[in-house]
Amino acid sequence: MTGAATWAILPVKVLGLAKQRLAPVLPPAARRELVLLMLRRVLAAVAAVERLGPILVVTPDTRVADLAKAEGALVLPEARASGLNAAVRRGLAHALAKGARRALVLPADVPLVTPDELAALLGNMAAGGGARATLVPAADGEGTNAMLLDPPDALAPSFGPGSYMRHLAQALARRLDVEVLHLPGLAADIDRPADLARLLGPAPELQPFQFLRDHVMKAAGDGRTGRECP
Repeated sequence: MTGAATWAILPVKVLGLAKQRLAPVLPPAARRELVLLMLRRVLAAVAAVERLGPILVVTPDTRVADLAKAEGALVLPEARASGLNAAVRRGLAHALAKGARRALVLPADVPLVTPDELAALLGNMAAGGGARATLVPAADGEGTNAMLLDPPDALAPSFGPGSYMRHLAQALARRLDVEVLHLPGLAADIDRPADLARLLGPAPELQPFQFLRDHVMKAAGDGRTGRECP
């Protein structure tokens, strides 16, 4: 890849620590399977976008690393879990050191993202100019579900509750050319029990997630989730 490449940075936690807010509905083994399935779908969507790559997965988890490599991604291993923002910083620094001009930071829990959405996100930054950032907020308006940065160090990662407003404020304070895109698939992260309903529709691409149905139905019957199973 040339220095003008747009790197994709995906931080992924240790499987045993991932998606703990889904614990009222999903046992540990189901949460691990869900994380790996979601990661595989996100990697496939990224790989389908011609102008996007290399793909870099930052993780301390060997199973995540093995899956990423099998899907054609690069892996930046962490010696230990250091937190989401530290992982993103390491990924951005690595991409910058390798000559990346831009970087797209994506979570691994947005399995409904499409290649068309990612292509639209890249196209939004096609024109020349100074330092820029494009933000994609989560559906709840709180989190940041994607950041496209030109150059990769245009913003310091500040993920966590309220991150969208923090990233937006930081971009304005740095006088970046900043845009906000609302992309429904990319906005639909899977973080809380009610979010699992997004994966239980009849669409063929959701078939791998149907193992969740029994867990969701049982939780609904026990009153542990706020949505009925579709």
